[in-house]
Amino acid sequence: MLRLALASAPLVASKVYFSETFGDGWESRWASSEWKKSEGTQGEWKAATGKWGTDSGVQTSADSKFYGLSANFEEFSNEGKTVIIQYQAKYEKDIECGGGYVKIGPKLDDPAMFGDPTEYNIMFGPDKCGYTKRTHLIFNYGGKNILKKSDLAYKQDAPWGVSHLYRLTLNSDNTVKVDIDQEEVYSGNMKDDWELLAAKIIPDPDDKKPGDWVDTSMMDDPEDAKPADWVEEKRIVDGDAKKPDDWDDEEDGEWEAPMKDNAEYKGDWKAKSISNPEYKGVWEAKKIDNPEYVDDDKVYKYDKFGFIGFDLWQVKAETIFDNVIITDDAAEADAFAANWKTANALETAAQKEEEDAKKAEDEASKASAKDDKDDDDDDDDDKDDKDDDDKEDM
Repeated sequence: MLRLALASAPLVASKVYFSETFGDGWESRWASSEWKKSEGTQGEWKAATGKWGTDSGVQTSADSKFYGLSANFEEFSNEGKTVIIQYQAKYEKDIECGGGYVKIGPKLDDPAMFGDPTEYNIMFGPDKCGYTKRTHLIFNYGGKNILKKSDLAYKQDAPWGVSHLYRLTLNSDNTVKVDIDQEEVYSGNMKDDWELLAAKIIPDPDDKKPGDWVDTSMMDDPEDAKPADWVEEKRIVDGDAKKPDDWDDEEDGEWEAPMKDNAEYKGDWKAKSISNPEYKGVWEAKKIDNPEYVDDDKVYKYDKFGFIGFDLWQVKAETIFDNVIITDDAAEADAFAANWKTANALETAAQKEEEDAKKAEDEASKASAKDDKDDDDDDDDDKDDKDDDDKEDM
């Protein structure tokens, strides 16, 4: 009977909810945003492979622009599921200030207005401005976008033109895993590392510090007295100064002797510090259960996923995105990751080849410059020998 029951149990089929490799016709599957078009700051997307690429992706085209590109898909809820969100991003140059992340949320009613005000469930990917750089992972909970308490590692530095792979795995037990270039950079629990829920324990707002509470740990020694000969005056009147003979009080005003540094000056005197015998420690209100705390065992759950998009500001553009997939099947995501691995290997090899060629060229240039200098030195030696011979003849 048990064997029969198991045989008749329905199998849950894995599913790819969305995938895109930006092949022919990608423009019909994606909608460009016009959110910033009226301001003249809306950038245009184009197909590109990049400097060393072999596989075409979609690229931001001009510097200092806003970029919006989104695609709707059949809505689903991730309740009870593990969902993987994965994509490639390649910076052709230092972005300086801008993002390379994706946003995922409920289906868009008006993709043309996709932009910063658009509500989303998750934002994930690299972001940099100056020295501040991180891999963002933001969850919307209770209508608020909640950042992770500590930043995730950033992997989009040089060498430029090499693709990086971003994978987010969101599990139904509220755990999260982030891999960049197939290396784990984070694994943890949403409840622990995002302030999604109200604090369970809080300081009692009605508990007040007693009036006689002493929280100053050190004090001036009351028995330490300033020495009688201690001099605190840094500047004094110069007693040796004399009024100039040609000084006219009516024309020049009343004469005053100038000031000078006091040779006896010892600095500002301060009593030595001692431990305060009345010190009671740092006062803290007593802790109580937070009446506003409500537990939630499904902070991971979203009722609707229906779009994925790039909503970016970039000071330096030319970022290429490719191989986007949303799935509950790790094998499907791994197949896309295999494409990234091939592209990354080719780009890395091409980058190294160019770097080696440039190094060889520089070394050859230095060697040529040295040979020219040696020839000039030889010519100078020959000239000096000839001048010496001419002098001997004379």
